[in-house]
Amino acid sequence: MRFGLSEEQVLLTDNINRFLSDQVDLQQVRTYADGGDDAQVWQGLAELGVSALLVPEDHGGIGLTPLDAALVAESLGYHVTPGPYLASAVMVPTILAEAAADYAQPLAQLAAGELRVGIAFSEALGARADGGISVVDGVINGKSLFAFDDAADAYLVADASQQIYWVDAGDVQTEKLTTVDKSRRVVALAYDNTPAKPVSDNAEVFAKAVDIGRVILAADTLGAAQAMLDQAVAYAKQRQQFNRPIASFQAVKHMCAEMAAELEPCRAMVWFAAHALAELPDEARVTACHTKAHVAEVGKFVAKTATEVHGGMGFTDLLGLHYWFKRIGANRQWLGSPELIREQAARLQGLGQ
Repeated sequence: MRFGLSEEQVLLTDNINRFLSDQVDLQQVRTYADGGDDAQVWQGLAELGVSALLVPEDHGGIGLTPLDAALVAESLGYHVTPGPYLASAVMVPTILAEAAADYAQPLAQLAAGELRVGIAFSEALGARADGGISVVDGVINGKSLFAFDDAADAYLVADASQQIYWVDAGDVQTEKLTTVDKSRRVVALAYDNTPAKPVSDNAEVFAKAVDIGRVILAADTLGAAQAMLDQAVAYAKQRQQFNRPIASFQAVKHMCAEMAAELEPCRAMVWFAAHALAELPDEARVTACHTKAHVAEVGKFVAKTATEVHGGMGFTDLLGLHYWFKRIGANRQWLGSPELIREQAARLQGLGQ
């Protein structure tokens, strides 16, 4: 069987990459990291249809597949693009589509890029000593840590039982959290008798959102790692020692070849995981777990090795390689570390308790 991209998917990625190459250079990323905003970049992506990818057509969206969303994520990772893509364009539409009758207007606003909705799922994925929430009679109290998107208009919040609630951003106190990744921001949400509208009490809806979120993070890591590999190869070709490019040294050749050999199979793995979400539901969850875990490990290896190829320059802000390095590191932890999700995959396969 031949598994490849359609002409439409190739055109989609070409258009996204062209826009990102023109609009999201390293200086733009530095500006965001220093406290700037991502509104202009996100508006441009919304005009290209990125915000509408997974919104059903009858709610103003394009109604494409998780594979299309993964291809866009790979491009965003390659250009280390700031923005609320994971939450507003992927996980939130996946959830709201299950309750479309009640959320028709927000879905249409998401598709148009007029609304940003964040995700606060950390309390459902792994409890923390300084976090924890409780919801009683439509009122939420407590604190959610590491919620995606500091500029969201609202948040979908999940509690320990994996029930999901809609909370308006204006009703909560937000605190920006410092993480290693400066290309995206997360916040802590503090609730004090805050109104919380039930969205879903079905744990399967929560699980599907996490599944697609993990595949998208794997795709983002794939793109970021590919960018680091490409930069390492380009640097090795122009950097000279002993009057010859370091790319001609056998040790450097082996480093670049090993990165390419480790990374290339990940592309097929990510594509298949995204395909399985829509076409192979019985395999989708285990595949999503294995894919994110494996790509996280490969991404870590590529990030380390590409930095070594650059030598001391790899650690400087002049090249900015650290933005990709740290993004890969953050993706490794979001929605579950490799250790946590491998344990989940083992349970799903009947290999653990």
